Parts: sequence; C-alpha cells; structure tokens
Amino acid sequence: MNLLIRNATAILTGQPGSAARHAGPDIRVRGGKIAAIGKLSPEPGERQIDAGGCVVYPAWVNTHHHLFQSLLKGDPLGINATLTPWLAATPMRLRPTMDEGMFRLAARIGLVELALSGCATVADHNYHYYPGMPYDGSAILFEEATALGLRFVLCRGGGTLSRRKEGELPPASRPETLDAYLADIERLAARFHDNAPDAMQRIVVAPTTPPHSMRPQELRECADVARRFGLRLHSHLSETVHYQDSVFNQHGMKPVQFCESVGWLGSDVWFAHLVKLDADEIALLGATGTGIAHCPQSNGRLGSGIAPVRELEAAGAAVSIGVDGAASNEAADMVSETHAAWLMQRAKAGETTAALHRGGRGEAEAAASTTVEDVVRWGTAGGAKVLGLPGIGTLAPGQAADIAIYALDRDPRYFGLHDPAIGPVASGGAVHLKALLRGGREIVRGGAIPDLDLPELSQQARAAVARLTGQSAGG
Repeated sequence: MNLLIRNATAILTGQPGSAARHAGPDIRVRGGKIAAIGKLSPEPGERQIDAGGCVVYPAWVNTHHHLFQSLLKGDPLGINATLTPWLAATPMRLRPTMDEGMFRLAARIGLVELALSGCATVADHNYHYYPGMPYDGSAILFEEATALGLRFVLCRGGGTLSRRKEGELPPASRPETLDAYLADIERLAARFHDNAPDAMQRIVVAPTTPPHSMRPQELRECADVARRFGLRLHSHLSETVHYQDSVFNQHGMKPVQFCESVGWLGSDVWFAHLVKLDADEIALLGATGTGIAHCPQSNGRLGSGIAPVRELEAAGAAVSIGVDGAASNEAADMVSETHAAWLMQRAKAGETTAALHRGGRGEAEAAASTTVEDVVRWGTAGGAKVLGLPGIGTLAPGQAADIAIYALDRDPRYFGLHDPAIGPVASGGAVHLKALLRGGREIVRGGAIPDLDLPELSQQARAAVARLTGQSAGG
C-alpha cells in the first residue's frame, strides 16, 4: 500500500544525537518501507493518515517477555515477594495447571496489550516446555503473532535442570533432556527462522537461566549449536544477589565470568535484567558487545534493583528494553516500560550524586543522565540491534515502515506540554494509538485492533483466571 503520513507534530527517529528528531512533518511509505521523510506533497492514489496533533515514533521492539504469564497478573500469593519466593508462589505454582486453551489465550492477551502500546516486534522468552507436552506452544505463539500481524522472535527457553527436586515436580514442570532440547531447536529453526534484516520470524536459543537450567558443558553445546545455525543466544542473568551467590557457590566465579567460560558472551548474546553487576562485569559485557534487555518495572516490582544501563552502554554493551512477564509487571506494555526506564535511570543517577562540600559535583551527574530520546532509542533501535534486525527500529528511508502514531490532542495529561515529542514516554499512562504500522500494514487503527472484540477477550480472561486459580487450589 502506498501511504503518506501527514502533518506530524513531532517525529522521534530512534537514532542517536542530533538525528534523534526529524522536522518532517510527513513520511511516505512504499512497498512496506519508508521512502521519504520531509515536507512531502500527496501523490495520486496515495492513502493519507493525518498526523496533526500526533507524535510519531518507530514502533517499539520488546526484547524480553513471558507471554504465558498474561493470565498470572497480580497473584496475591506473590505480589509482595522478591524473585525467588515469587517464582515458587506464582509461575511455578500456576504454570503446570495451564492447558492449551489458556496458553493460547495468555499469548493473545499479551500480544494485544503490546500492540496497543505501539509495539510491532515481540521477543518472547517462552520456557513452558516439558517432556510429552500435548501441544506445540511454539507454533501457537507464532500463530497468534501472525494473526495480529506482529514480528515475532521466539526465545526457546527450558532446560535440563530444575530448581526443585525432580520427584517433587508435576509432569508439566519436569526438565527436558539436552538431546530433546536441541532437536526442537533444529526443528523450529527449519520451520520458522528467517535471517532477513526485517524478518517476521526468528528463533533464538534461550535456556531459561544459565546457573539453574543447564550444566556448563550443556550451555557450551547450546552456544555451539546456535552459532552453527546462525541463531542468537538469550537468557536471564544477575537479576538478584541470589545469582551472585549461586554462581559463586557452584563455580567459584561471578555470573558474567561464568557466562564467558561457557561461550555465552558476544554481540549475538543478550541477557534480561543484569541488575547486580560489579564494575569488571560491566567492562566485560561492554568489551564483548553483549546486550541487555532492561526490564525496569519487573525489577522494581520484585525489589531487585535498577540495572546500571548507562554504565553498560558507556562500556559498549547494546541496550534494549523488555517488559518481562506480566506476572511480575502487571502492565506489560512498552509505554509503561519506557516511562519507568526514563524515571528509574534518572533516579539511579541521582543516587550517585554527592554534595559539593564533600568533593562531589552536586546535581551535575543527574542532570546529564538519561533523556527521553535515549529511552526511545533503547526501545526501538536498541531492540533491533540485540535481535539482529537492522532493517527495523529507526525511522529513515529504506527502513521497514514500523511506525507508531500517538494522538496527544484528546487526553488532558498532554495538555500544556511544551515539548510534544516526549509525551508518550514522559507523561506515561495509557496512550491513544492513532495507528500502528508494521511493514506499512495498519495493525492498530483509531486506538483499536480491527475485528478484535476486547470485551469478549476480557470475559475469556476472567473465566480462565477462575479456572486456573480453582485448579491450583484443588491441586
């Protein structure tokens, strides 16, 4: 479809420095790609979207999620817990009771929530796998993303070890063998993986957590297989001090050093969280170009802390943003996440300040810290970089037309805003998404997904939660 987006109030491009903003005010789309940005005149047969009163961003790229958790939000047994007790109270307790219908519904809810925030690319770290599983969860995830028109990256989680004794585990929580895991990676790569720079589908090798999910030699073998097939690597790491204790007790080293020892650092690797890092670990991640999926809301909700994102980027690490699972977030959308990232990184900078009379620089460090433009870049171009999708993530001629258009003229939270460009991130809250384009295709129109019955989806979710909690109580 030939398309012209006209009269944008502001455009953020996802690019660094002076290129972060473009005066526009128009963007032309041809063949699913951006053909031009500037002051453009309509051409015959060209459909137009009036972006007056709107700001335009690259569509968000979410680099870490657990879509199955979309039915596990706000569980009272885990709401005030830190990571390890929360894992036992909520996902470990409820995941084994999910059937195929619940799994599909959870995926749909999470993808819809993301799309309505302006996200067109989703990397899901799915670890809901077990021996004899009666349905293909990987295929379901791709089907649901395809139905909505979203780009989808499956980070194939799971592992050969469990945090609990195997005899205590229900069948749906039992670990796999390494042979079965790698065979499924090969199957999925052959069926779904696309190496195109703007691919619709990708596969990533992603054992759930290096210290807990696989033995060192198994992790090495996973890295070797991934690189042989041209796949990326992803996992959780250093979310809490428990990771530091676990890796030290098992291997006598720090978590990042352990990952280096098993071949799990490099520009083809990114980790979620990375909250608890020493200076030498930051330097090692930066020197190897390893990436982070920064998940500020989950890290705050679980009391884990705030990741040293600015330090990681300064060292050379690739920075992206992920919403993490809704069971440790409760609002798994990219606008909420980027708003939190902006606030938390500025707060973290403020925590390091020192008074002038004590030899410090006063508020200078905090004043020079994270900008909204930084956060937009992390959540778009940064995500494209860690996923290896250079054809998306920025607004520039030749790039895929993955574009989010936010209307600021109907919500009083934006009234009186001196710089409309920063509105979606700085003001936070629910946004009115006038349009979301993925490759030029309109995924969201007028704040809604065409042909999607949200009240019906809400009713299905309520019924599924009732079943899920009833089964858990009974079992």
